[in-house]
Amino acid sequence: METPEEQALPKLVRLLWDLDDPGSRGPKRGMSLDEILEAAIAVADAEGYAALSMSRVAKQLGFTTMSLYRYVDSKETLVELLLDRLVGAPPALPADAGWRAGLEAWAWGEFRAIRVHPWWLDIPISAPPLGPKNMDWLEAGLTAMADAPLPEPVKLQMVTNLSLYVIGRARFLKDTVQRSEGDTDYAAILAQVLDPTRYPAITSALSHRAFDDDDMHWEEADFRFSLDRLLDGYEHFITRYTSTSP
Repeated sequence: METPEEQALPKLVRLLWDLDDPGSRGPKRGMSLDEILEAAIAVADAEGYAALSMSRVAKQLGFTTMSLYRYVDSKETLVELLLDRLVGAPPALPADAGWRAGLEAWAWGEFRAIRVHPWWLDIPISAPPLGPKNMDWLEAGLTAMADAPLPEPVKLQMVTNLSLYVIGRARFLKDTVQRSEGDTDYAAILAQVLDPTRYPAITSALSHRAFDDDDMHWEEADFRFSLDRLLDGYEHFITRYTSTSP
């Protein structure tokens, strides 16, 4: 028997946590929620997030659009379910290696998980995540910080801030670096149009090949550099916090 608390849960939360039985009424079910989500992912992987619709997912499954609504009541609900499904499981964090190594592995895991389905970044995020997979990630991040001598609210802020950094860097790569692939060489263009007297600092960077990537995997190297600097800041903050705490 359901408790009053369970009965009060929103439909979306019940679906996220498998507390509901979608499509249980009416004729015998011909699909599952897992199949619907996998079909939606296949559509967006092939055609992009803009192509995602209830009718397109139903067509992918070989069902009518109306039959899909017996399982998922709206596209908005479908998208919220996808936001949780796509992040997958968090990585295994190094044991007994300290908070920094744990957060570093956690951030790399999120960065690579997002880039498996980059259209995830096109989904507007209007509320904090509520699903089990997102909670698994949050649990892993907070576990990495378990031994840090900080109050729990501060740990949560630091993990959340790290996730926002990861999402921001992934979005930057998707919207700028990858879009410009195949274009004329960026550094070569700058070298032709910049006046050294007006832009001496950029000219110096160009002359010292700061924009050249050679054989470097630029996207991951850039992420690593910025992540290291962010964690340096965390380390400084924790040191200062412990030195000033009573």
